[in-house]
Amino acid sequence: MGIFGRKRRAEAGDERPRGRHAAPEPDDGEDESYLEPEETTGPYDVADAPEDGIPRIDLGSVRVPVPEGAQVQVEMDQASGGVRAVHVVTPVGQVTVSGYAAPKSGGLWTEVCGELTEQLRADGAKVQPGRGEWGLELSAIVGEVALRFIGVDGPRWMLRGVIAGPQSQAAAAPDVLREIVRHTIVDRGDAPMPVRTPLTIELPEAVQQHIAQQQGG
Repeated sequence: MGIFGRKRRAEAGDERPRGRHAAPEPDDGEDESYLEPEETTGPYDVADAPEDGIPRIDLGSVRVPVPEGAQVQVEMDQASGGVRAVHVVTPVGQVTVSGYAAPKSGGLWTEVCGELTEQLRADGAKVQPGRGEWGLELSAIVGEVALRFIGVDGPRWMLRGVIAGPQSQAAAAPDVLREIVRHTIVDRGDAPMPVRTPLTIELPEAVQQHIAQQQGG
């Protein structure tokens, strides 16, 4: 699984989107079929999770696969001392997978895409919508960093994945992100919570001990 590192600075475009905006519109004459999802097998709700033997890091609300040669990096919140995010660092970029509470009717990812598009363009990024196996994806260039965003609407949850890496790896990065998202398991829990509430991250005991040793050292 690799070593457990610590990270304090948030990556570009990794802020949780807020507010309500329309989904990005394709340019005139573009094929809007990218909005229609293809058939896929994952990610999985915990109730339907397969016993496939794939190594995953259990973060409580999400169980994220860790590819061979990747490292897990914990990003701490300096203000609260809690966990801001957990990243899977691969040779082609850093992957962050996050779960959110969503309405039963679904459709949250399309709404979030509009917000992300506005946010990124306001920051000077070049943003392009595209189509993947779950429907709408977003690619963006921020300085020297290439980003790809993927979202999946599940039963009362939405899973968002992003990979950030050098532009030289932009062609390979989306497939790495899709493979991680495809095999992620989401455990939303039964408790009622407002739509868009981030699902709680719980670090495995081994990771907690590693961080404690670093802080103590």
